[in-house]
Amino acid sequence: MADRAHSTVDEGEIERFSRIAEEWWDPKGKFAPLHRLNPVRLGYIRDRAAAHWRRDPLGGSPLAGLSLLDIGCGGGLLCEPMTRLGAAVTGIDAADRNIATARLHAERQGLAIDYREATAEALAAEGRQFDIVLALEIVEHVADVDLFLQSCGRLAKPGGLVFLSTLNRTAKAWALAIVGAEYVLGWLPRGTHRWSKFLRPSELAAGLRPHGMDLRELAGVAYDPLRDKWGLGADLDVNYLLFATKSART
Repeated sequence: MADRAHSTVDEGEIERFSRIAEEWWDPKGKFAPLHRLNPVRLGYIRDRAAAHWRRDPLGGSPLAGLSLLDIGCGGGLLCEPMTRLGAAVTGIDAADRNIATARLHAERQGLAIDYREATAEALAAEGRQFDIVLALEIVEHVADVDLFLQSCGRLAKPGGLVFLSTLNRTAKAWALAIVGAEYVLGWLPRGTHRWSKFLRPSELAAGLRPHGMDLRELAGVAYDPLRDKWGLGADLDVNYLLFATKSART
């Protein structure tokens, strides 16, 4: 592990998620919102990656032959389906209890996934690079955003993709993602998010650009209470996804 005196690790956040690590795979537990959000995230990544490498997104293994890193992998909610899509997956998390949960579940599913207790900056320092780098619902929990985004850029191969998702720093996001989701509906444990750590899309794009990353698309992610499901749209005020490409000249 990297020296946490100068790292992206927020010890308070690690402790908070470690306490509920055993609930990662309970679709009705504390991570229920991620289970419900997962189909949207997975479809977005699969479709953009397939288009980038000119593949059929609905083919049997559209990510075959590609290496993929999931930063802040938690219990493996993204790693497992990405493995089933054909990618060679590495999942890292700074919480050892999350990694233990992820490894056990993958073994029970018969999936070969390289799980490591590590930080993005530590893996970048090793010189590791991947075709696809995922950093979903994690950047709002790190201690050093600039270092984290720099590490994401370093971890992507030239010509590779980086996907991020987070919450916008707007009044609407405070009302829905914190007051609504944590205090009114109880979808998330209270204290899961801090509004001050939410990031505007322009801030993420500006943080990626110096490290050879070019923003390709922004997409809003919103919950439809009438249909009881999440979907993509143009509204970036609360949740949003983005993907960027690494310059082939980097």
